[in-house]
Amino acid sequence: MNNENSIEYFIEAIQAERSSSLNTCAAYASDLKDFADHVARRQCQLVRATRSDVMDYLHSLRLRGLSEATRDRRLAAIGQFFLFCREEGWRQDVPTLDVSGARRARVLPRDLTVDEVLAMLRMVRTTGRTEGARLRNTCILELLYASGMRVSELVELPRTAVAGDPEMLLVSGKGDKERMVPLSSPAREAIRTWLRHLATKTTVQGKVSLPSRRFLFPSTGRTGHISRVAVFQLVKRTAISCGIDPSRVSPHSFRHAFATHLLANGADLNAIRQLLGHADIGTTEIYTHMVEERLKSTVFKFHPLARRDAPAVPDTPG
Repeated sequence: MNNENSIEYFIEAIQAERSSSLNTCAAYASDLKDFADHVARRQCQLVRATRSDVMDYLHSLRLRGLSEATRDRRLAAIGQFFLFCREEGWRQDVPTLDVSGARRARVLPRDLTVDEVLAMLRMVRTTGRTEGARLRNTCILELLYASGMRVSELVELPRTAVAGDPEMLLVSGKGDKERMVPLSSPAREAIRTWLRHLATKTTVQGKVSLPSRRFLFPSTGRTGHISRVAVFQLVKRTAISCGIDPSRVSPHSFRHAFATHLLANGADLNAIRQLLGHADIGTTEIYTHMVEERLKSTVFKFHPLARRDAPAVPDTPG
């Protein structure tokens, strides 16, 4: 993927997921383009830049006389871009995490509880301007939670992948790496209902564009499938309808929920790695930290001796 496209995908994501302003998006794009131009002179693509490339770039900014605040802002933008690259499966590491001046706090995915996910799955069945929209939206959210797919994998999912009511879904990830993911009963039912609707729609309208026939979630746009932005907007609208802070929710939140809920219920970490399509187990281990934090929070909140005002346990004579 060339530098321009990777920046464009990133900007599209932060604009949809965080509702970032045009000025913020323009600043991110400008900072990343400057870094991309720098690594290009080193014969390197932006998504493949290393810690050495980052350090060399920061040194060049100092030589150019840019202020510390500007350098920190550039580094923050680059760090956010690399976090996005890892989430998208374009790379397995984040080379800015141990760079001097970077924000060292561990960035954990935003965690949805089981109840919040179930509330959104119930809500999406009753919201939507048409029956077709409700069926499609239900299918999208059920698939996100049942499979842990990336949003890019979901929107590009071919209709042939779900032909014959499969119990296992073949997902084509980054680098054309394929993996099998079991489908839950609600997800399979949502797919069957959505496919029946598509068949009826095709029959009534007489024809559907050839690109649209390829995808499970077709669109009349240039790509032939629903856009990532549309899925971001769907997730946020549903969260708002459920009274959930939309800043906590994105399609990736469902991927994280898929992993953390499996892990919390005893699933093997290596199995989760395979289901998510991670090449490195170290990438998957972030979910153990999320579960550990939740367990610690539970102990500190409910254990009688964890409270600051809890009385000391008196020694008993031996």
